[in-house]
Amino acid sequence: MKTNNYTPNPVDTSSIELPSELLKLAEAMARNVHEVWARTRIEQGWTYGPTRNDQLKQHPCLVPYDELPECEKEYDRRTALETLKTLSAFGWNLVKTEK
Repeated sequence: MKTNNYTPNPVDTSSIELPSELLKLAEAMARNVHEVWARTRIEQGWTYGPTRNDQLKQHPCLVPYDELPECEKEYDRRTALETLKTLSAFGWNLVKTEK
């Protein structure tokens, strides 16, 4: 196995606790992360398949977010939560505006 001496060093967000309002936002963002990923895959010619097959460009996660296995939803949630925590670590404060 080839190693490239790469050691990931993400921003440390372990001490950041998000307010409950942002936890709801994180779930909406997770859903959108999946939608963006799925749209990109479809644009690249991928279709649904019961197992991942790179040669046939088939993927079992090309389904609506609500139909994803919980482990896949959790991946999208982690992405959303870490994005929100990183914004906070960089000094940003999100404020919801009324629509």
